[in-house]
Amino acid sequence: MATHEESIQIHTEGGMIAGTVISPATKLPGVLFVHGWGGSQQQYLARAREVAGLGAVCMTFDLTGHAGTSAQYETVSRMRNLADVLAAYDMLVRHPEVDRNAIAVVGSSYGGYLAAVLCELRPIRWLAFRAPALYMDEGWEVPKRQLHRDQDLVAYRRKVVAADTNRALRACTNFKGDVLVVESQHDNIVPHTAVLSYVDACIQASSITYRVLKGADHGLTSEDSQRAYTRLLLGWLREMVTEARTGPAVPARPSKPSSVAKTPHHDDGLEPDSLAREETREAVMAGDDDDNDPQVIAASAPPMHKSR
Repeated sequence: MATHEESIQIHTEGGMIAGTVISPATKLPGVLFVHGWGGSQQQYLARAREVAGLGAVCMTFDLTGHAGTSAQYETVSRMRNLADVLAAYDMLVRHPEVDRNAIAVVGSSYGGYLAAVLCELRPIRWLAFRAPALYMDEGWEVPKRQLHRDQDLVAYRRKVVAADTNRALRACTNFKGDVLVVESQHDNIVPHTAVLSYVDACIQASSITYRVLKGADHGLTSEDSQRAYTRLLLGWLREMVTEARTGPAVPARPSKPSSVAKTPHHDDGLEPDSLAREETREAVMAGDDDDNDPQVIAASAPPMHKSR
């Protein structure tokens, strides 16, 4: 466990003697959960409770246009939702028990996209993406729903997007923390190429853990997929939180290289909440038993740099 040391002077009958008080560090990592389009904080509450049990302060919230503000569903813009995420982040780091230097952000689909943009605006140590969606930079202030009428997002997501042409991906290129990327094997909303765009963009990350949920669709509609994602996320966050509280852990075992289907997944263009590269590198393990989890494929990512 991380500790705090304070030098003290002790009054004695003969004068003063030196001492040191050593106490547990009281600050805890903070974890912010950002749900996808059409979702709510309810999707992450159970997972947030489990993560809190690891020794972290967690926050879930409803984006504008959802749950209690669903009347704004048709009119809310990405700009407004980014403001929501910024406000939630700022409230989390103001919590008296939160270590503002140990913040994780977990985002699904649209929430993953917003989390990526957030990392250029606020300090983040860990980023966890599940099926992160991609949107063109144009139309930042127009209603988010209108983007699906004004932009050909189906075609846009079917290609690997250059990081310097997209705001979310540009933000990822400067991120130096640890990254988890989780893809659904049968995702017809966010295809493999869109996910790979995020993986490719994280060129300065300390580590990238990239996994594919076997048999899963975009919304993780099966209980097996939900459980597999929960195990994967908790295992990765446990590793990150433990390292933050106790120092670097024993290096994770490298996973056995596994192939990912090289046929592009069909994208039906539905509103959100493949081609694998020949060059590969081994993904970093995200837990003790990922190799033996039948629901998790140990994906390979393009080469970037050695993990630090």
